[in-house]
Amino acid sequence: MIDGDTIVIDKIRIRLAGIDAPELDHPWGQKAKWEMVRLCKGQIITAHIRPELSYDRIVAQCLLPDGRDIAAELVRAGLALDWPKFSGGRYKHLETPEARKKLWMVTARQRGAWRTQVDE
Repeated sequence: MIDGDTIVIDKIRIRLAGIDAPELDHPWGQKAKWEMVRLCKGQIITAHIRPELSYDRIVAQCLLPDGRDIAAELVRAGLALDWPKFSGGRYKHLETPEARKKLWMVTARQRGAWRTQVDE
């Protein structure tokens, strides 16, 4: 696992489609990463590749062996947000009531009010 919305499968970096999780150095970033580890460790992950790229990463909907969508699980846990620009609102109903306030840096990035060095 790289962070809360990027995993590595067979040395390929894959960005989870439709969600946004905090960066590792942002509040809740480490917690998001470790939730991803908890969900995925030792599991066989199925990645349904999407046509778009994100900073040269493949974008995919990733599923656990029992069919659960990893992105949905992270949003449900309050450690990632739906990103309507890319999801069409697919995960919005799973956001916890306090998620947008708690993950304020992610919310700001989605509004374009937050820039990281990667964006520049």
